[in-house]
Amino acid sequence: MTAAAPAAASAAPADARTPPYSWFVLFMLMFIYIFNFLDRQLMSTLQEYIKADLGLSDTQLGLMTGFFFALFYTGFGVIVGFLADRTSRVRILAAGCFIWSLFTALCGLARTFPTMAVARIGVGVGEAAGAPPSYSIVSDYFPAHKRGMALAIFSLGVPFGMALGAGFGGTIAEIWSWRHAFVGIGIAGIVASIILLIVVREPKRGAMDEKPAVATGPGADEAVTQPGFLTTVKEFFSNPILLFTALGCGLSAFVGYAGLNWNVSFLMRVKDMALADIAAYYALMLAIAMGAGTFMSGFLVDILAKRSKVWYGLLPAIAMALCIPFHLAYVASSGWVAALLLLAGPTFLNIFYLAPALAVVQNTVKPSQRTMAGALLLMVLNMIGLGGGPTLMGIMSDTFGATMGPVEGLKMAFYALTPFFGLAVLFLLFMARALGKKEKADRAAMSAAPQTA
Repeated sequence: MTAAAPAAASAAPADARTPPYSWFVLFMLMFIYIFNFLDRQLMSTLQEYIKADLGLSDTQLGLMTGFFFALFYTGFGVIVGFLADRTSRVRILAAGCFIWSLFTALCGLARTFPTMAVARIGVGVGEAAGAPPSYSIVSDYFPAHKRGMALAIFSLGVPFGMALGAGFGGTIAEIWSWRHAFVGIGIAGIVASIILLIVVREPKRGAMDEKPAVATGPGADEAVTQPGFLTTVKEFFSNPILLFTALGCGLSAFVGYAGLNWNVSFLMRVKDMALADIAAYYALMLAIAMGAGTFMSGFLVDILAKRSKVWYGLLPAIAMALCIPFHLAYVASSGWVAALLLLAGPTFLNIFYLAPALAVVQNTVKPSQRTMAGALLLMVLNMIGLGGGPTLMGIMSDTFGATMGPVEGLKMAFYALTPFFGLAVLFLLFMARALGKKEKADRAAMSAAPQTA
């Protein structure tokens, strides 16, 4: 995929202050993103109760929260990304939030595995319209040199949503039932979607990019340079930087989602942690550890990338490698207190891949391709990570559990997850190498430019 062709000659200079409304939009988008992940963690937090109530196996739980969800989430995500590059991103985001919140509420009414699976698929379809339009909107409110931090702040919706899902979901389920938790949070998300539509304005595409566009006039950048669907897909996967970024993210998400979808079950089933303690301490750990990791990754990569772009891949690779000893100690620990403290390590470090990857994709492609490129990144990330991680964990838990029992079976499944950390490190290093080659080629081209002028 070609380098970004910014769209506005009047783009803000590098030292310009970001307007207050841009920050307001950023925090509004983060607020909506919280509901996106609040629902996912709600399902993970309450799946032991749902399993008992609906009579499900770990494999069925893994399929429902992993493969089925990811299949529709990623499939519709690419379609939504293509449409959002041509229509109002704000309206698409609001419609998606309304749909996923409606189906979240319907999860609370499910009585069988098929009805719950259909409700989760509906959530996945709605959430497909969540992140890609938001990435593009953020990129049109913030200049390139601030996007790492801006996208990291937006991505705080992940830890905050998961913390609230564990905290509110566990508390509501303790007071009433798991069904009330889904219905209540679904209704709140519907209200949030309406507020979004009222208060957020659609930005001009490419408005914050520094180079002038070839075409001028209102909407000229979109009308003249709008690429086709297959062209965008081909350019994305033929670009080594974008390809290795997507694969590195996917494998990082594989271990991340495997843990996030099964940590509560592991802590309750293996470490004897009560749901009330999950709602209090696990939720707090998620908010602090994952929130700090999300923010620090964006903060550090914006600084390090000024020296070399390779840090967009090298920083998350180092963080992922450091996850391994924490993960093994977490599984082997005795008691939920020690386990929770050790879990804070990989929870903090695993998320380091997200903000750098988002910045790489948004800074690499044209403004007219940003939503689609974000959707393609999420397609790979979620089919490998969300579709594979939780599903394989459920299958391995049932497989080991058939001979060892459900407690030891889930514990062995967590041990079996360890090699995938190393695989993620490998592809993040490939990403760093591709960035280094591009940076070297750009320097050589700049050096040769005066001689050929």
